[in-house]
Amino acid sequence: MIHSSAHARVGLVGNPSDMYFGKTIAAAVTNFSARVTLWQSPSIELKPHPVNDPFAFDGLGQLTEKVRVEGYYGGVRLLFATCKKFYEFCRDRDVALPDRNFTLSYDTTIPRQVGLGGSSAIITATVRALMEFYGVRPHVDVQLAELPSLVLSVETEELGITAGLQDRVVQTYGGTVFMDFDEPTMIAQGHGTYSRLDSASLPPLFLAYTAIGSESGKVHNDVRYRYESGDAEVIAAMREFATYAVAARDALGAGDHTRFGAIMDQNFDLRRRIYGDKAIGDRDMEMVDIARRNGCAAKFSGSQGAVVGMCLDRSLRAHVRDEYLARGFQFAELAVHDPDAD
Repeated sequence: MIHSSAHARVGLVGNPSDMYFGKTIAAAVTNFSARVTLWQSPSIELKPHPVNDPFAFDGLGQLTEKVRVEGYYGGVRLLFATCKKFYEFCRDRDVALPDRNFTLSYDTTIPRQVGLGGSSAIITATVRALMEFYGVRPHVDVQLAELPSLVLSVETEELGITAGLQDRVVQTYGGTVFMDFDEPTMIAQGHGTYSRLDSASLPPLFLAYTAIGSESGKVHNDVRYRYESGDAEVIAAMREFATYAVAARDALGAGDHTRFGAIMDQNFDLRRRIYGDKAIGDRDMEMVDIARRNGCAAKFSGSQGAVVGMCLDRSLRAHVRDEYLARGFQFAELAVHDPDAD
């Protein structure tokens, strides 16, 4: 019986430039995680999740409400696509897989479609389980820096989801990671340059999120089109996002949390200017406004549906939490994953 997991992630600075040869800082957090269980069996069986992949309903009303809130997509499609891409990945590298089959199930506590890397966590955990089951050796048969690209290919090539490498990198490496997606390096080696930062240097962070968001690819599509069309404003913005990541890394190194928070705010302001208020949405804007009127820095954790914030004033933290809860949002103080503890 093989158990494997991957944590939710929060984008701290620089996103969404990971999709545009930029630079980002993100952290894996232990508040939420995805877990897969795999065991040998006569044939391959992928088990639907009883909540995320329902196939039985009390009536048409319940079925319709499920689709309205969460869409048509559950997690079992991620298992299908991951198994296919893993097989092709190994085949293309002449990594022989033993002739044996398995049953695979998954569970997740990561809130869906609110920019916390829920889909990529399931895929990352599945890849780890498959590697262990088939004896694919880390650092020998596959390098650590290659795995995020494999995870990304499941979503972009198999499922047609617009996404970047950031989530997959930090969920593969764990902890807090600075990521440089410099274009010549990406072209030359197929992945960026990734380095862990000291998570102890981070300020106290919180997360506020809505009950349900939307698939992140839908949010990115217009900006992606503008970027590929040579839109000067979008291209300049992605370069600026990248400079924020470098400045934030330097601020953490200097222990300057005030500066780090100011950069988080700049990151959101630039994103708002490029994507526009319609894409931001009233409820997401409200989450940022709550933080800012209480003197806290805040920005999107991912595409939409959740904000990561920093509150340096200990006396205000309970008030900030209560205000989010009173407005119908969920709230959590974040615990950053420690890779050395695994």
